[in-house]
Amino acid sequence: MDQEDRIALFLDYENLALGAREHLGGMAFDLRPIADALAERGRVVVRRAYADWSYFDEDRRMLTRSHVELIEMPQRMGASRKNAADIKMAVDAVELAFERGYISTFVICTGDSDFTPLVHKLRELNKRVIGVGVEKSTSALLPPACDEFLYYDRLEGVDVPAPRSRRGGRPARLPSAEPQQVEQEPEQQPAVEEPVRDVDTLAVLVAQTVAGLQGSSSGAVTASTLKRTLLRKDPTFSESDYGFRTFGELLRHLAERNVIELAEGPAKGDPEVSLPEHGDREEAFGLLRSVVQDLTGGQGAVALSGLKNQLRRARPDFSEKKLGYRSFLQFCKAAATSGVVHLQWSPDADDYLVSTQAP
Repeated sequence: MDQEDRIALFLDYENLALGAREHLGGMAFDLRPIADALAERGRVVVRRAYADWSYFDEDRRMLTRSHVELIEMPQRMGASRKNAADIKMAVDAVELAFERGYISTFVICTGDSDFTPLVHKLRELNKRVIGVGVEKSTSALLPPACDEFLYYDRLEGVDVPAPRSRRGGRPARLPSAEPQQVEQEPEQQPAVEEPVRDVDTLAVLVAQTVAGLQGSSSGAVTASTLKRTLLRKDPTFSESDYGFRTFGELLRHLAERNVIELAEGPAKGDPEVSLPEHGDREEAFGLLRSVVQDLTGGQGAVALSGLKNQLRRARPDFSEKKLGYRSFLQFCKAAATSGVVHLQWSPDADDYLVSTQAP
């Protein structure tokens, strides 16, 4: 149990309930998907929700069954009442951060950017902060401030109702002697889930991240380290957005495509991740040499500018970023270091020159 993260859950309930009602087809907010997501991240030891509960009578029963402490903020005067709830929640969170040192993670459930200073303060106190909010009612300022941000509508178990299609409301036309061009009403498209994001883009991101971690650390890059780094780059990152159930499944998919290599790590279920040292990289170096050879006939050199387009003509799927290089120049420098080609800066051409023979 000592290895588990202790989690404190704070819910700005009015923000969540109204966000779900207004932007998710009128659905009622349900705590269970959030509770399930947090169960995978640690042990929730504090659960508090803030609202004027006279407006959320049914919700109060649901939260009580989930052992959530309800903090009553009676309605007084419009915004002042809302601000009072926000301030109370922020004060309680900071107080808990000082009094309960064993709590390592704070989950702030809201889409309100007013809580951004609270997130910054908790992280300053060495606490991990996870945000949760309804996507369309979440301020763009809040997710980047968090260590991780979960969109409620993307969580497992949240079934967003399809928008109702209008049927019938229009009387049938009477038959006419003269043919009439009937204006057809556009067919109502069924609700479609958010499209799965581009896995190729993800492959580039993972390869770049692994390359960066390998360059900045002498130790092995583990899957858990990689996941934390991806979340630091984009707190809203989730492998489920790319069609994978777990991060391990995503890594296995990329390993099958030879984007990365997996080896047994220091802990079970936490494999070591590295970039392939052979295979695709050597093949890409060979492609570079072959293209330069064809362009120069084995004599002279070709300018670096425009060379990448020549490689793509020979192999349209070429991308140095899939191999872990941040730029085409970095890729060519690696090829030169391996002795595949020669690379030299030319002041006259104001460009690098690439050749297959030493100048």
